[in-house]
Amino acid sequence: MANPILSLFGHSPIKPLQNHMQTVLQCVELLVPFFQAVIKEDWDTVEKTYNSIAKFESHADDQKQDIRLHLPKSLFMPINRSDLIQLLSKQDKICNTAKDIAGLMLGRKQIVPKKIAVDMTAYVKSAVAVAIEAKVVIDELDELIGSGFGSREIDRINRCITKLEKAEDKNDKRQISLRSKLHEIETNFPPVDAVFMYKTIEAIGHLADHAQSAGEQIQVIIAR
Repeated sequence: MANPILSLFGHSPIKPLQNHMQTVLQCVELLVPFFQAVIKEDWDTVEKTYNSIAKFESHADDQKQDIRLHLPKSLFMPINRSDLIQLLSKQDKICNTAKDIAGLMLGRKQIVPKKIAVDMTAYVKSAVAVAIEAKVVIDELDELIGSGFGSREIDRINRCITKLEKAEDKNDKRQISLRSKLHEIETNFPPVDAVFMYKTIEAIGHLADHAQSAGEQIQVIIAR
């Protein structure tokens, strides 16, 4: 009978987490067309895109539960079980936040003011870019394990993490600029709309923060 653990993890103990992160990224990347549809006030497309985001988020949830159910409490692996669970949790927060953002916009049919539409699009793309860089870091784990945590592969991962940090810093700067531009025009539309727009901007920033945190969890794994 085939070993179910080997069936789950194959040759790499972190392959399921990499697959989970791939689903997370597919979910997050849909925020770009989602916001493009919001800006056009094309609510049919907004709803369809939200449903796709929710589908990927649900699939990521299933993957998360499968990993938790099949990962035993004692298993000889080059990475601590607790570190794998922590990485999984951080990845999960990324797609959960993406779904929350989309749900907030769709639920209120929140309109993005035309004067900040271009900046909002760039901001969303920069948040997605952070998630992409996080996936790059996590995808390096196979090579890290294969090298026996060799110094050359650790240096490679550290360079990837540096790129991740730069992407998140860029997102932070875009957030500051966008909030400033929104502040200049907020009196031109209902106060409640302004509050929810600020909340949306903040949530997009949280998404980027979660992505950075997931990528930087690899540094914790290396340090152990």
